[in-house]
Amino acid sequence: MIYHLTAFIAGFLLDLFLGDPMGWPHPIRWIGNMIGGLTEYFLDLAEKNLDVGSLSIRKRRLGRLLVVIVILVTGLVAFGLLFAAYKINIYLGIVIEAVMTYYCLAAKSLYVESMKVYHALKTEGLQAGRAAVSMIVGRDTATLEETGVIKAAVETVAENTSDGVIAPMLYLAVGGPILGFIYKAINTMDSMVGYKNDKYVDFGHAAARLDDVVNFIPSRVSGWLMIIACIFLGKNYSQAMALKIFLRDRFNHSSPNSAQTESVCAGALGLRLAGPASYFGKVVSKPYIGDSVRVIELEDIKRANKLMFASEFLCSAIVILVLFKLSMCKL
Repeated sequence: MIYHLTAFIAGFLLDLFLGDPMGWPHPIRWIGNMIGGLTEYFLDLAEKNLDVGSLSIRKRRLGRLLVVIVILVTGLVAFGLLFAAYKINIYLGIVIEAVMTYYCLAAKSLYVESMKVYHALKTEGLQAGRAAVSMIVGRDTATLEETGVIKAAVETVAENTSDGVIAPMLYLAVGGPILGFIYKAINTMDSMVGYKNDKYVDFGHAAARLDDVVNFIPSRVSGWLMIIACIFLGKNYSQAMALKIFLRDRFNHSSPNSAQTESVCAGALGLRLAGPASYFGKVVSKPYIGDSVRVIELEDIKRANKLMFASEFLCSAIVILVLFKLSMCKL
């Protein structure tokens, strides 16, 4: 357990200081490449096997097969790498586990990518801001006004406080990098095929539902951590409003999880988030989250990131304390 604790702390610090440097190899991208390749193969197979049920049924069956293959391959590779490293040398095992932990966390990269939107809007204008935000959101960005670009960036930071930071941290604490990588594989599948459009509504159904399941508890834990974190962040963050909007609007989304953290962020900053958005040229009507206590502004991207980091530090402190207590019990 002490090795797991040491690797967890090291991985957390690596993510905090390194993030995801451009050009560096990253296993999550490799998992994404595997998902992409299998997706194209299975969708092509679904179109050809005309004698095996309806197209919708074929896509759902192959979508379930995708989920099984990706989870098995990811879990087995992660287990094999970790097992081999610890078998060779205990210190090599700690190093490999720390690096794998680092690859599962995305706080620094979330900060960097969202701040690209901030700097693009501030120094280069709306077109640059639209281009920057298009790299981190799934919605159409070509016609967004400046407030829409800012809102999209804030929402991404708020939602990914759970998906990219707190959830993987909790799975790493419970099951180490093996469970951490399995979680990231599920989350990556959902981000790639979990859309409700003609191409993916059936094929991505299993991935989307599984992502809802694995994020059910972490998203709620993340929401409460964000509410608590408001205490430490000063006058720009209202804990009372964060709690109020969380309790009122945490289910204002088609996903049972996405609005959990978005509602806290909206309440804490006094913003109205979400609402109608365009995806693949089609406007999707979504309920609003939060109240327009004030007009959204560029600095809210920074404020959302500050709330994300405060929540991460709070979660890491709790995880480290629990792992330390457990390691002391083992001695």
